[in-house]
Amino acid sequence: MKKLLAECVGTMFLVLLACGSAVLAGPSIGVLGIGLCFGLVLICLCYCIGNISGCHVNPAVSLAVWLSGRMSGKEFVGYVIAQLIGATIGAAFLYILYKSGDGYSFGGITSENEFLATNVLQNGATSGMALITEALLTFFFVMIVLGATDAKVGAGKFGGLAIGIALGLVNIVGIPVDNCSVNPARSFGPAVFSPEAFGDFWIMVVGPCIGAIVAVLCWKAVSGSMSKKGIE
Repeated sequence: MKKLLAECVGTMFLVLLACGSAVLAGPSIGVLGIGLCFGLVLICLCYCIGNISGCHVNPAVSLAVWLSGRMSGKEFVGYVIAQLIGATIGAAFLYILYKSGDGYSFGGITSENEFLATNVLQNGATSGMALITEALLTFFFVMIVLGATDAKVGAGKFGGLAIGIALGLVNIVGIPVDNCSVNPARSFGPAVFSPEAFGDFWIMVVGPCIGAIVAVLCWKAVSGSMSKKGIE
């Protein structure tokens, strides 16, 4: 239960603070600032709840950890549910702030009906482009997570730093395409309060899942080769 609570609270803060940076300060800090905020929030969470739940705060990461044999199927389902609940709570708080503003200049808005930094296709982007982007960026991000947390070749105390930097990097690249997801829970929470975003939600699930699966296969191949060479 402690692990599930940690995942719920962690995902709540990821959505509230990271998505909040786009909604409340997007015009001022731009894509680089928003990407930095995503990375910094995850770094903080890694060192806060990493030793409790592993700080997945992302169904794609949990999927990769499960496929890697580091957690049971029951734990995986529990983690995903906790993450979706946490993301929804975080988006609810952000929605309250959004509705409380009177004449406030909000960022993260792509149209009159899309707000809360929802993951939707940006101008000129196609579904195919977004799907490939989500898969590739998640592949990179999850590879970093698996490598940084591997007991044999991991980054140790610096693992959380590497993971947070990775999230910041993929957001800087992905935000111009679809506001960058690489995390189905991060997409789900804001979409609950902006149903129009559910039209592109499938991309934010399929893309990250494909990326996570490929990352697991790639990491197993790479780490397996390293073990055979005696690098452990």
